[in-house]
Formats: sequence, structure tokens, C-alpha cells
Amino acid sequence: MSYEELKWKTDEVKNILHTPVFDVRNQHSVSATGITGDYVAIDAPDWVVIAAVHGDNFVLVRQWRHGEGRVTLEFPGGVCEKGEDPRETALRELEEETGFRAGKMTLLGRVSANPALFMNHFSVFLAEDLIQTNEQHLDDDELLTYEELPIKEVVRRYGDEELTHAYMGTALAMYFRKLMQDENS
Repeated sequence: MSYEELKWKTDEVKNILHTPVFDVRNQHSVSATGITGDYVAIDAPDWVVIAAVHGDNFVLVRQWRHGEGRVTLEFPGGVCEKGEDPRETALRELEEETGFRAGKMTLLGRVSANPALFMNHFSVFLAEDLIQTNEQHLDDDELLTYEELPIKEVVRRYGDEELTHAYMGTALAMYFRKLMQDENS
């Protein structure tokens, strides 16, 4: 099958659910080969994940996750506000959640959250040269703490009961890709 035969066109979109976090859309689509169908897509804002390095440690946040119904440990991150550049979001979210300011913020990559369902992307940033302000600026419904863990321990424990966020795995892969690129340059 050719590249062009793989493409679909959406000819009708209907919002079927609006929430404060995302919209669920029904998309009536037609393939290049004539197949038609209704497909669900989730329209959510872009977000960021920040691998914040402080010495030999990552700075992590511990917070309640409603989907899992438990407290998790993960990289800081958050939703891009409308029209906000992801780098600005990363700088803002890091300071809001942890009280650290980044002297250097590097984009490691931008990926699809889940292209089968989600229409948005998330950007992974590396925060370095951190300055601790000791002042969190949390949203009204944000209850979290932050802590530092050695990078090696985070890698060793990723996938255990606390460190389960899939976006964290993506961020770790991009972090180590950058380390390898730096070693080879």
C-alpha cells in the first residue's frame, strides 16, 4: 500500500464531551481507499515534562493521580496555557511545583502523547543550573511535594510501584539520548 493510500480525511467533526481538561470528538473519516467510519479523538492542550537535574539528582514531584487513585512520584510538568511557548511552560511549571528556577532549559524533544487517540503533543525539557527559591506556587487544586533522588536510583526504580508515569520513561530516554550525543561530540 502506498503512503497516499494510508491517509484518511476527516469530513465531519462533532464534539461529544467537553471537560475542563479535554474535549472528546467524534470524527467521521474516509480513507483514500473508500473506507468510512466514526473515530474518537481527544483534543487536549499540549503539555511539558521536565527532567530537572540538581547535582547527581533528579528533582521529582510526589502527587495524587486521580486516574490511578494513588500517589505517584514523577518529573514535574504541566499544561501549556493557550498561546504559551512550551519552554515558558517548562520554566513556569518547574518553579511553581518545586521552587527551583532553571538557569538553563533545553528542549530534548516533542512527541505525541498517543496518536491513536490524542491530538496533542508533549515536550520534554532538561532543566539544569538550578537555583532553589524554596517557594512553590501551586494551583488551588494542586497538592504536591517535591524531593530529590539520585539519577541512578530513578533509573533503577522506574516502573516500580511509585515511578509508573509513562511520560517519565520518554523523558528518561530523551535525557540519556542527550548524554550519549554530548559524549560523542
